Amino acid sequence: MSPVPSTPSTPYVIDPAGGCPHALNARLRAERGAAAQVVLPGGVPGAVVLGHEALKEFLAHPDVAKGARHFPALHDGTIPADWPLRVFANAQGMHTADDADHRRLRSLVGKAFTARQVERLRPRVEELTVGLLDDLDRAAAEAPDGVADLYTHFALPLPMNVICELLGVDPEHRERLHELTNTVIIATDITPAEKMAALQELIALTATIAEARRANPGEDLTSALIAVREGDGDRLSELELIGTMRLMLVAGHETTLNLVVNAVRALCAHREQLALVLEGKASWSDVVDETLRWDGPVSWFPFRYPTRDLTVGGTVIPQGTPVFAGYTAAGRDEAFHGPDADRFDITRPTAARHLSFGHGAHYCMGAPLARMEATIALERLFTRFPDLDLAVPDAELPYQRSFISNNVTTLPVRLVRG
Repeated sequence: MSPVPSTPSTPYVIDPAGGCPHALNARLRAERGAAAQVVLPGGVPGAVVLGHEALKEFLAHPDVAKGARHFPALHDGTIPADWPLRVFANAQGMHTADDADHRRLRSLVGKAFTARQVERLRPRVEELTVGLLDDLDRAAAEAPDGVADLYTHFALPLPMNVICELLGVDPEHRERLHELTNTVIIATDITPAEKMAALQELIALTATIAEARRANPGEDLTSALIAVREGDGDRLSELELIGTMRLMLVAGHETTLNLVVNAVRALCAHREQLALVLEGKASWSDVVDETLRWDGPVSWFPFRYPTRDLTVGGTVIPQGTPVFAGYTAAGRDEAFHGPDADRFDITRPTAARHLSFGHGAHYCMGAPLARMEATIALERLFTRFPDLDLAVPDAELPYQRSFISNNVTTLPVRLVRG
């Protein structure tokens, strides 16, 4: 993120262009402490929680809600109808539901993400991984300079194919789904018109996918949700169905994509850490946890709303304020992870205590699947290509223009066989 001049006594004005968040996070923690007042795009007052302990408490606080009915400015005419971040507040699904509604929706989806169900996907994830590594190898061999984009050929299609197969999404829709979710959820520097047009297309495409499964149900999660929707009791509204599918499509591939890319970048920059794993002195799970802490896939995620005035880390956050969960900031909080929190260390004792999957009632139910995908992907990638390295310096990689997602947009690598 590009820093915007401000003083500790004034709210930080968020740069819509986003970018690498770590320098900004460190500055805000040093100047403001565990929480800070911010100004969102469009001049909307908000806040971000930056410290590990403060964020952990905030995420599970009984007086913090996810439903946008607790965000008065969204409904009283203060915020225009085309405000780009409405896409997060107005969505309907378990990620914006509270209490009984949240428990109802989570119970419907959670059955697909139990440890047993996720483990049943392992053979398919391994099969996809091997095939995509072949594609990556082929792309490098066909390139005049031997460089292939690991983002395009491996890190993106693996989780995208897994979540689409889980949801019963036909292959012809998958590329467009990624383009739309990237525009609607990730990009934070586009015009309201561009955001709204992409959102409308994404909703329409999700409805098309649901209709296909309604006409031809299968053993996929979408078919199961439709059966609940149309069964006795009408436990799932149409808006909740579309919202839940959209959530799983986005969270099911964008975050794992970022995790794999950021882990590869970290290991290439810290060959001694890679050596620990390849020599059996640490595990690939250790790599995943330390990446989630050190360079997590989600930077500042919207929104939660205090249902009364709260003091968080010494900062008063008024009732109804839209609050970001500062996951990348909490991951490098020296107060919790130690004075060397900026260092990538897969043997770090506190790594597994990161908050990148959230905390409390809204803890990410897809965490076991993301862990499995990332662990398999990294192990197979570096076992086959132990000398894999970036083809350009890490500092020159272009970052996503987003203050929500934390990733680069391409990852050119050379595959040098050991």
